[in-house]
Amino acid sequence: MIVTPVKRSVVIALLLVVSACSTQGRFVVPPGSTLFLGGRPEPVQVQSGGLVDVHAFGWDSMGVPPAKGIPYRLEQDGKTVQEGRLRAVLRVQSLFLPPIFGILTVPTGLNPNITYDLVTGRQE
Repeated sequence: MIVTPVKRSVVIALLLVVSACSTQGRFVVPPGSTLFLGGRPEPVQVQSGGLVDVHAFGWDSMGVPPAKGIPYRLEQDGKTVQEGRLRAVLRVQSLFLPPIFGILTVPTGLNPNITYDLVTGRQE
């Protein structure tokens, strides 16, 4: 099969769009708790090792806690036990999306270089 430059460009563009739609972070959460991010109604899945993969966040999540950042909520037995904001980063890949889509919807993500420890409250 011959791969033309056009086909290669389409594949690269699709991979860029798919990778630009999600963000990952590492979390430590209390046992038996459920984590909600970004004010979304569905909880996130915390994998073994604490890895969380979610859709990126909008401009409203950009900033430094406590006033700004990605809102989170921890629940146990259906009751909120902790809430606050997480440090966020500008996602460089969103700058390569078509201008309207990239700038308006998905510029903010979880910081992959830190651990969000919601047991001790550290974000380092």
